[in-house]
Amino acid sequence: MSNAKKYVVGIVGATGAVGEEIIRVLEEVSFPLERIVPLASKNSIGKSVEVQGKEVAVLETTDEVFSEQGIEIAFFSAGGSVSERYAPSAAKSGALVIDNTSFFRLDRDVPLVVPEVNPQDIADFAKKNIIANPNCSTIQMVQALAPLHKAFGIERVDVSTYQAVSGAGKKGMEELVLQMQKFFAFELDSASPSVFPHRIALNVIPHIDVFMENDYTKEEMKMIKETHKIMHADFPISATCVRVPVLRSHSESITVRFSCEVSAKDAKDALKSAQNIVLIDEPQNGLYPMPTIATDTNETYVGRVRVDNFDKRILHFWCVADQIRVGAATNAVRIAQKWCEMQKS
Repeated sequence: MSNAKKYVVGIVGATGAVGEEIIRVLEEVSFPLERIVPLASKNSIGKSVEVQGKEVAVLETTDEVFSEQGIEIAFFSAGGSVSERYAPSAAKSGALVIDNTSFFRLDRDVPLVVPEVNPQDIADFAKKNIIANPNCSTIQMVQALAPLHKAFGIERVDVSTYQAVSGAGKKGMEELVLQMQKFFAFELDSASPSVFPHRIALNVIPHIDVFMENDYTKEEMKMIKETHKIMHADFPISATCVRVPVLRSHSESITVRFSCEVSAKDAKDALKSAQNIVLIDEPQNGLYPMPTIATDTNETYVGRVRVDNFDKRILHFWCVADQIRVGAATNAVRIAQKWCEMQKS
């Protein structure tokens, strides 16, 4: 019988898409669980979630529940206002908080972590007992950038994202499905948008989150600022974030300028050796990353790797990952796994 430490894990937002995915990932990776405590708002009282084949009642998120339930690791995925209100209480009770919202990401006293890139930053959690999970689009991008930066030295990054509707939650998925149903019923003109600023069916929208004074959106600025914090670098970055009519998994077209000339082979070798990166790059055979490949997996897929025709210091590539898993739940669980490893040493 194993005497390895097991943890009481709380999940705030357990009835949401990311909360449900965290439970699935914890089970798949055989995380050392004593038990899972599902938490949500008062409106979810009476509901239950499936944990290890059993239905477990959802408890109300309160200041006291973390200490009352003996929670040692608390995942937050219920929105920034909930994290602002209750994460400090969870941290004060002694639980490690892993926050999936944007609320703590740029807090100087809170590490922003992608374990494949900056696991050493987890050690800084003690300032507030909180670790922040980055934006979904940022996570998959820095996973690919990090090995390239180490090998060749990045001078500039330009990225355009193609973000699935599930990035806006279940309501975003429902809006796309409803509009497509109306299209096939020849009623698309009656499909008024509510989640997105324009109709998403058979359309692409270069607008995610609110526009800032510099004409970049908040989503685009998140990618810039978070990448700098995670990679401990300040190279220039420009992002254009676009919503596309895909249900799940974000895609990104990334252009990188390096401090030296780079070959496609050397870049591919660096990517192939990187943790949790899968290289799919046989375009002549129709093999390259797509949302249908990435969905419901824990890997980040890279392909279409090619050197610029006019500047041998510039590399272009395509990157796809499941933003609910890699971009949220899986990254959060990997943070917890690394933290648990640190407790042993």
